Amino acid sequence: MPRVVVFDEIGGPDVLRIVEEPVVEPEAGEVRVRIEAFAVNPIDRMVRAGQSPRPVRLPHARLGIEGTGVVDALGSGVTGLAVGDPVILGAVPDFETKGAYAEYTTLGASRVVPRPAGLDVLGAAALWVAYFTAYGALVEKAGMRPGDHVLITAASGGVGRAAIQIANQIGAVPIAVTRHTAKHESLLAAGAAAVVATDRGEVAESARSHTGGKGVDIILDAVMGPGLADLSLAAKLGGTLATVGWLDPRPASFPANPSLTVHRYMAFADMTDPEIVRRVAAFLTAGVRTGVLRPAIDRVFGFDDIIEAHRHLEAGTAAGKIVVKVR
Repeated sequence: MPRVVVFDEIGGPDVLRIVEEPVVEPEAGEVRVRIEAFAVNPIDRMVRAGQSPRPVRLPHARLGIEGTGVVDALGSGVTGLAVGDPVILGAVPDFETKGAYAEYTTLGASRVVPRPAGLDVLGAAALWVAYFTAYGALVEKAGMRPGDHVLITAASGGVGRAAIQIANQIGAVPIAVTRHTAKHESLLAAGAAAVVATDRGEVAESARSHTGGKGVDIILDAVMGPGLADLSLAAKLGGTLATVGWLDPRPASFPANPSLTVHRYMAFADMTDPEIVRRVAAFLTAGVRTGVLRPAIDRVFGFDDIIEAHRHLEAGTAAGKIVVKVR
C-alpha cells in the first residue's frame, strides 16, 4: 500500500514515522494526486513541535502544505483537469488529514494548479508557498512598484529568496538582510542589489546608506520578535511594513516608525481566493518561462529520510527550500 508520514505525539523529528495507508477515492469535486516531491516548511516543524497557532488533532496527524505530482484520479464534476496532468498542490489547509508528506493525497480540485512548463519536479515542489507568500505580501498588500527599495529579512530562506526574484521581476531594488556575513556573496548571486549582515552592522543605518538616507519603501519581515521596533526605522516616512512569519517566537515589539502602514500578511487566506490564485499562477508561470523565477533548493532528501530532513530544517542553516523526493 502507499506510504504516508504521520505522528502521534508532539515532539522532535523522531516522532515522525512512515506507515502504509490505502489510497482514498476522490469524492465529488476532488482529485487524487500521486505525489512526486514535497517541500519541508517551517510551519511543518511548528505543528510537529506543538507551536502552531491551532491545536493539532492527534493521533495519526499528517504534515505537508505543498508539493507536486500528477493527477491520478478525478471525482465527479471536476473539469479542466485530466488524469496524468502535472500539478502543484496550491497549499493544503487541512494538511493534518490530507498532508503532502505522502505518496498519494486526495483534495479539492480547486487546491491544485497546473505545473508551469519548464519547471522540474524539485522546483515545482518548492514554488507555491514561498512565491505566493512573497508575491502576496509585496504586490497584493504592499503595492510594490518598479524602483521601490525593498528590505527583505531572513533573505536566505525560501520566502526571502522568492522575494528577491519577484522584486527583480517587477523592477524593484531588493536589499537582503541576513544574520551571517558568510551568506553575503550567495545572496548577491541570488539577485540582491545589496546585502546587510546583522553580525556586521545595524540594519536601519545600513538600509539608509543604500537609499541615499531616506530609508526603504517596503520592509518584508519574516522574523518579528523584539527586533521589529528597530527594524521599522529602516523604512522611509510613509513606508510600508509587511510581516509574513514569526521565526522569532518572542513577543514582537511595536514598530518605532509611527508613519508606517503595517500589513500582517497571512498567505493561506488569499490562497482560498480564486482571483488571487489566478493572478499568482499567471505571474509565476510568466516568471518561470522567462527564467527570472528559479526556486532555490537547499537540499534534497529521500522519502525514507524524512526525520533527517526535519533535523536539517531545525539546524536553521538552509539556504533555500528543503525538498523530499518521493519517487
